[in-house]
Parts: sequence; C-alpha cells; structure tokens
Amino acid sequence: MSLRDEVEAVIRAWDAYEVEHGEAPVIDFDCDPGGTAAPADRLTVLRRLTGLRPKASGVLAARIDADLAYLGALLGERRPLDEYIRETQGCGAGGWPEEYVAERAEQMRSALGELGIRWGAAANAELREAEGLLDVSDAPDAIREAVSELEPVVREATGSTAPYRLTIETAEVDAYWAFWLDGAGQDVRLQLNLRNVEFTQAGARQFALHEVLGHGLQCAGYTAVAAAEEVPWVRLLSIHAPHQVMQEGLAQAWPLFLLPEDKVLIARLRVAHYCQLVLAQVHVSINHGASAVECADYLKAAVPWWTEETIARYLADRGLNQQHRTYMWAYPAGFDWFMALAEADDAELSRRVLRATYQAPLTPSDLAELWPSGPPVGGPGGPVRLPKAPVL
Repeated sequence: MSLRDEVEAVIRAWDAYEVEHGEAPVIDFDCDPGGTAAPADRLTVLRRLTGLRPKASGVLAARIDADLAYLGALLGERRPLDEYIRETQGCGAGGWPEEYVAERAEQMRSALGELGIRWGAAANAELREAEGLLDVSDAPDAIREAVSELEPVVREATGSTAPYRLTIETAEVDAYWAFWLDGAGQDVRLQLNLRNVEFTQAGARQFALHEVLGHGLQCAGYTAVAAAEEVPWVRLLSIHAPHQVMQEGLAQAWPLFLLPEDKVLIARLRVAHYCQLVLAQVHVSINHGASAVECADYLKAAVPWWTEETIARYLADRGLNQQHRTYMWAYPAGFDWFMALAEADDAELSRRVLRATYQAPLTPSDLAELWPSGPPVGGPGGPVRLPKAPVL
C-alpha cells in the first residue's frame, strides 16, 4: 500500500467515526469512491497520522498537517488563528487594510447604483427584486436550466470533459448555508436548505456556476484524473484542507470571468465580495480578543440587513466552531484572489489558472506559483482591532 493510500485509509476511518457519532463528516467529496474503513476515534487517528507524517512530503505532507491541526482543534487545542489557518487552509490570515475594504465597498455601491439601488437596510431586498424572485419550488428546474446554459462555457474555459450526474435535494438545517454540494465520483448532490434559501433568477445562474459547475464538475474532473493516473494528492477532499481556498474562491468569482456584462449578477458578486471582506475582519478580531458585542456592532454597521440571529451565527462560526474557524477563511481568501485574477485582464494567465484548477486540487502555494505577481492569498495584512465600518 502506498503512503497516500495509507493516509486515505486513516481518513476514511476518521470520517466513519464522525458520521457514526452525528458530527460533521470529514470527507466532503470522495474522488475514489467505494472505499470503506472501520471507525477510528479522533485520538487514534491523530496518532496514526502523526506516525505517517515523517514519511510524507509535498502535497501529502501538507494534507497530513491540515488533518493534524484540525484533529488537534477537535481535541481541545486552540492554536493562534494565523497558525491554525496556515496549517489547514495553507495561507495566512493577515486580512485586508481598511483602505482596500473601503475601495471594494465603493465598487459595490457603484454596481448597485447602476441598478438604481441605494446602499442601506433595504439594498439586499431591492437587489433580490432586480434579480427576479422565484418560488423555492421552482429552484431545481431553474438551476438545471442555468446549468444547461452555462456548462459549455465553463467546459471551454477549463478544458474539462468529465461526466457527472446531478441530484438536487431539499433539507431544513439550522446552519449558515443555503446550498451545499457533496458527492462521490461522478455523482454530485446539491442540497437546498429551505430554512435559508431565497431564490431568484440571477441566483439560479450564480449557484449553477458556484455549486454545480464549480464544485461539482471540478470534483468529477478530479475523479476522472485520479482514475486515469496515479495522483500524489489525497483523493478525499475535506473543507479543512488547503485546496479549499481555491475551490471556494473560484466558485464565488466565476461570474466575473464568464458573465462580466450581466449587471445584476455582477452587483450580487460585488455585494458578496464586500461581505466576505468585512466578515474576514471580524474573523481576525474575534480571535484576537474583540468582544462579541464589538464584532456584532461592526457587522451591523457594515451590512445593515443582517439580523441579530445571523450575526450571532457568523461570530460563533469564526470564533467557536473549530471546523468553521478554518473553513470560513477559505471564502474571503480565495474570493479576493480570484477577483484580482479576473480583474487583471490577462486572458492567457486566466486560461492557464482556470485549466489547472480543474486538473488537481490546487493549494494557495500552487496558486502563487501560477501567478507569482498576484496578491498574497489571505490578504496583505489588516487591522487586528476592529476599525470603523466602511462609510457608504
């Protein structure tokens, strides 16, 4: 058995344990379906992976390091945020300067203004009206229609020829997500969380790009590559691992690459990017001693339509939940990097990066090698203490 296969067997045993005990799965997408393992508890898994680590190098070592850091957190360790993010997501947690967040806020305000929407507590509701409201019962058909329209464009941009089978299900879960995609091999499952989902025509296109043609087609492609050749990377994808920054980043930024003239969709993208930047600030601050009330006041001033309940969940995710304390950083870190790539207006560079992202689960280090002059993944550094919310 190869070292990679040994690591995968341990991860499968860990995943079986978490699922058996009603906890969050470790495996988010299985690119080598069919494997099984008897459950193994967290400490046993930690010891096994620790024993394998000295033999590993490259992407395999990085993956084991991420697993060890996350396991340690589940067992009670509390690493400093930057160390925890570097070990798991593979990038720093420096964040972004106030001036940069203000610049992105102004871009967002301008994009909304082109639609006749003024920034304020009603801005999100007005944008949803502009997006074209849909009944949630129409969501599956709307997503499939958007996938049919956009799939050829994504395949052309990425070079992907991988097949996949899409299943759309509904759920009601008290969690941050409105949509979630997982699966194994070519089987891709998209779940719609009826508790959070608010569906629009533009949203169907956005989530077709993000979930189905972003995560789903991408992971099906990894499965095809792994079946055709001996890959060095672990074929069990997990949201605490260093490929997640790339996956969430590109999935969020796809509209700017493919549909830059769609003013409604780009306005939604600008809002989402700004929101991720302000959440990143709170992610840093609450992990450096800021109080929950201070962080909540900052978020309420920055995004006035967020409710107290929503804000409370955002804070707990970033400060308390050990899985989300790492995973939530993948969103702003990856989003901002891919936004910068799309705005660099370098077609050859974008083509090279986009095609690479559908061949292997790239890490932040891989992204930096593809674009050495690009921005630092995770931000160049920003305030640790909460600044004033951007004035809009």
